[in-house]
Amino acid sequence: MKRSCPRLIVAALRGGAGKTTLSVAMTVALCKQGITVTPFKKGPDYIDAAWLSKAASRPAYNLDTYLMGSEQVVQSFSRHAAKDGVSIIEGNRGLFDGVNAAGEFSTAELAKLLQAPVILVVDCDKVTRTAAAMVLGCMHLDSGVDIRGVILSRVSGNRHASVIRRSIEEYTGLAVYGVVPRLPDLPFVQRYLGLIPPEEDERVQLALEKAGAVARNYLDIPGLLGVAQSAPSWKIGAFPKPDKSRSAPHESVTIGVIKDAAFQFYYEENIEALTDRGANVIQISALDEKVLPPVDALYIGGGFPETQAGRLAQNESFRRSLKEAAEKGLPIYAECGGFIYLGESLTIGDHHYPMAGALPVTFGLENRPQGHGYTVLAVDRENPFFPVGTTISGHEFHYCRILSQRDEETHTAFNVLKGTGLNGQREGLCRKNILAGFTHLHALGIPEWAVALMDRAREYRQTKRNQGPVLVGDGFDAAPNRRTG
Repeated sequence: MKRSCPRLIVAALRGGAGKTTLSVAMTVALCKQGITVTPFKKGPDYIDAAWLSKAASRPAYNLDTYLMGSEQVVQSFSRHAAKDGVSIIEGNRGLFDGVNAAGEFSTAELAKLLQAPVILVVDCDKVTRTAAAMVLGCMHLDSGVDIRGVILSRVSGNRHASVIRRSIEEYTGLAVYGVVPRLPDLPFVQRYLGLIPPEEDERVQLALEKAGAVARNYLDIPGLLGVAQSAPSWKIGAFPKPDKSRSAPHESVTIGVIKDAAFQFYYEENIEALTDRGANVIQISALDEKVLPPVDALYIGGGFPETQAGRLAQNESFRRSLKEAAEKGLPIYAECGGFIYLGESLTIGDHHYPMAGALPVTFGLENRPQGHGYTVLAVDRENPFFPVGTTISGHEFHYCRILSQRDEETHTAFNVLKGTGLNGQREGLCRKNILAGFTHLHALGIPEWAVALMDRAREYRQTKRNQGPVLVGDGFDAAPNRRTG
């Protein structure tokens, strides 16, 4: 049954226009009024989602039709949308920017899919009446996108604001729900192509307070709430249960997730995919814990190990325990930053930092991105987690590259059809029960990932129980040939 589902999408004419600041500001302001906010981020983004999660004091979820498919996006939104509150969805890039000239997988397409009204953030730097023309163009490019209002950003004084407001209201008929001046003291600090993650920012609370002040001083929060409440009804909580037919409900396994200031990039849905299937997921710090605790499998996500390289290197006992576990056949799935940590060393300038040494690879940090964007991979060799013949959609963003690699007991599992991977041609380095690479996956787009990780965990647990931690060959013999749907 459909029910009220207040929601809105915060979009813009381009990336870097202030969507995150304003989305966080709205979230903080609504939460201070006692309204429950469930935040969402469109696209493959961890950092904006992390800030939205901090602002809402609850998990933020990603909605990406490229990675997940439209059906899974709808199901995820239905499962997680605020039942008695408001869902705020932050777009990415420009409203109509997708992977091609048709705008496929754009924020606009997401808005239509979720029947969500759109608030358009307009960067007013060095424009006046032209701003109205740009908004009018958005309204006419696709009338199916429900643009309801505008927030003016980077406005230079009252006169500038007055001219643009009158132009917007007269030529577009849209309401202006905020006028935000140039802010010399922004709440969030930029690095690379985005913000510094909140896990690395010691002034998280101060940043959120500044964001709240932006909402209080410059945004029409009651008006924006009214826009969200005018959204059509939606079928809340309607989602299929995970398929447990391939899981053993009587056998609980413990899956460790390394999550700290060095490794923060995890989709909330990836963790849910494991817990939905009965996993006991525990959080581990590679920075603070002395040894790896007993686990049946390990998941190491991405992040910025380069910013914590000194601390990671200094925690020798943890690195040693991780390498020992890997040698004994512990199933390990690692993405990007996690891949780097499993290597032998990370070179930053003239400094060389030892890493875990579970893979015979060394890495170096460069000044420019070495891989950035969506990826498509074809599984063409045996590995612990994906059957040969599977096609995987993911994404990558890394400044590190491989400096050296020895072929000791290793091979690659994926052929790169789109993206960069390890070297432009191959991706997914395997050794024993390890699969690691630069590509990030979304569990709702690759549902077999969680099943495979659970299966490997159970096999490892059984091996320890019956025979001790001894593996034959590369550890793939016990893995049945499975194919994704």
